Amino acid sequence: MAVSRTEASTESAADPGGLPVGSLGGVGPALVDALARLGLHCVQDLWFHLPLRYEDRTHLMPLGDLRPGMRAQVVGVVEAVEKGFRYRPQLKVAIGDGVMNTLLLRFFHFNRSQAEQFRVGIRLLCYGEVRQGAGGLEMVHPQYRRLDEGAEVTLDECLTPVYPTTEGLGQKRLAGVVAKALQRLPAEAELELIPPSLCAECGLTSLREALLYVHRPPPDAHVDQLSQGRHPAQQRLAFEELLTQHMSLKRLRAAVRERRAPAFGGRGRLRKRWLDALPFKLTAAQQRVSKEVAVDTSQPRPMLRLVQGDVGSGKTAVACAAALSAVEAGYQVALMAPTELLAEQHLRNFRHWLEPMDIAVEWLAGKQQGKARKQAMQRVADGASIVIGTHALMQEGVEFARLGLVIVDEQHRFGVQQRLALRDKGLEGELVPHQLVLTATPIPRTLAMSAYADLDISAIDELPPGRTPVQTIAISNARREEVVERIHVACMEGRQAYWVCTLIEESEQLRAQAAEAAHAELTHALTDCKVGLIHGRMKPKEKQAIMDAFKLGELSVLVATTVIEVGVDVPNASLMVIENSERLGLAQLHQLRGRVGRGAVASNCVLLYQPPLGQLARERLQVMRETNDGFRIAEKDLELRGPGEVLGTRQTGQLSFRMADLARDAHLLPAVQRVGEQMLAHHSERAGRLIERWIGGAARYVNA
Repeated sequence: MAVSRTEASTESAADPGGLPVGSLGGVGPALVDALARLGLHCVQDLWFHLPLRYEDRTHLMPLGDLRPGMRAQVVGVVEAVEKGFRYRPQLKVAIGDGVMNTLLLRFFHFNRSQAEQFRVGIRLLCYGEVRQGAGGLEMVHPQYRRLDEGAEVTLDECLTPVYPTTEGLGQKRLAGVVAKALQRLPAEAELELIPPSLCAECGLTSLREALLYVHRPPPDAHVDQLSQGRHPAQQRLAFEELLTQHMSLKRLRAAVRERRAPAFGGRGRLRKRWLDALPFKLTAAQQRVSKEVAVDTSQPRPMLRLVQGDVGSGKTAVACAAALSAVEAGYQVALMAPTELLAEQHLRNFRHWLEPMDIAVEWLAGKQQGKARKQAMQRVADGASIVIGTHALMQEGVEFARLGLVIVDEQHRFGVQQRLALRDKGLEGELVPHQLVLTATPIPRTLAMSAYADLDISAIDELPPGRTPVQTIAISNARREEVVERIHVACMEGRQAYWVCTLIEESEQLRAQAAEAAHAELTHALTDCKVGLIHGRMKPKEKQAIMDAFKLGELSVLVATTVIEVGVDVPNASLMVIENSERLGLAQLHQLRGRVGRGAVASNCVLLYQPPLGQLARERLQVMRETNDGFRIAEKDLELRGPGEVLGTRQTGQLSFRMADLARDAHLLPAVQRVGEQMLAHHSERAGRLIERWIGGAARYVNA
């Protein structure tokens, strides 16, 4: 049905936020494209495109009051200009205040016409970070403006916001567009989507005032409070963003729960056979969680359950029990892991357990090519009972005959959308597969309430009997020889050791080089011990051969990169040395430490660090020395690094906040949940508009 021009303008007037950005004056097609790259399509998107930080250009700082580390705005007269080409081109401009105070402006990227602008005697207005240079204080590549002789300096009336931007779109231009959008902010009653009664109940301030404040903080605003995100205006926006996140995940859960899933009947015949053949008994925690999973999968609605358990707590056995229920009911199981090494570990466990029971376990990974891949895909399409692999399982062309259960390991490495993509492989009419998600990174309660509101959560909170706590010590790299000697003594006693090399650069090549150097050093120092080497650039077969040799005790020491972080089980290995431990996060350190202490022998973890240690690194190493409790470590990791790092939010569809910070804003969550339940139950139309406001184009998975 065609909409008349009058109707369209009435609708726009009622919702100015819904107008396209191109409707703002001066925003042409090129600028529309640049804004679209930032996900900014309508006027409302610009209102909620929040500053990353602020610059204070509301006053001038005298040159004599400057100190290293501060960001400041100054005025000075050019006293000297020098172009140099000793190592690389650079332009140095000295400005002074006429009373012996000077500041050096240093430029490494400049052109001839820019250099010619700087002449002795002209006045400059500059803004930048003050640093201590060899000859005094300096600013490198400051922002600057030439002032006419005798002209008064005009200062900004409010703090200058610095926005997330993109290539080809400068701060000034983006700020101008945001300012135009803010002129269209409607009255408070029209803008507010949280019902007034709920706002009053939670003591929420005006949304309109909060937006205007964060985009234009007054000169007397507390910059420290703003930089920490603790200003009431920012907290108001954080509340709304957390509320949106919570409601979107609840809607996702509700939408999935409306679908039907296969109910796994059967009497547990396969599970009983498998349990009887196991050389160990499941712990009470494993039995409890297995029962929760079995109850879920016996229902005709989709299971959405996250099983979290510390390193070595036995999540794989719980996953295998669930898989056998699906196979007995005539359905296929897909198990997806984030790395080939971890996927291969699952493959070996499942084949070891299930092939004697004549249950086929298929392998599907990205490195499979040609005929082998084609044949594997055909067997999956023909109904192979259990398929294990990496994200290759989600790729186009992979078809399942009857997928009933999806198991995802290390959920935080995958986004919500990736999980849904695998689930969609099992769509069969109205039926969707059950989903079981595993993680060895214990999730702090705060994070679980918000990040995983679409999942039920089970915890395997005890380790199998016979596990020994790992003693952890931190040692300076200056005492490296003592550590090597300690390894020598342990190996002579028949024990085995890991030596893990880490590098801050995200480069497999550099990591491999670091590991090769350590391997050469240890081979030279430990002449009567066999030292192996494994890193990410080796072929899968080579890696497997080395791991098998280590497992069989043919190697005393295994030098490795962090590829051994997960999925490696060698009970005789009782010593772990982690080089450059100060560079790793707590979760990764805890994962690596979990490779030892898997047998009855007392185990040790040595954290080698390069002094001097920063405050953050010192705190991390202290926590590692104090506790083996994965949940305590996860809470501390959240506190030190924030949710983005803990969850790996670079993945699509994961937590990625503009204003909120789960560690900082945890106190808001109980009220967020209360308001969320009320809105979903009684104000669903407003809830939908809120989700659209904050999540916008990324809302596909909300209605999955």
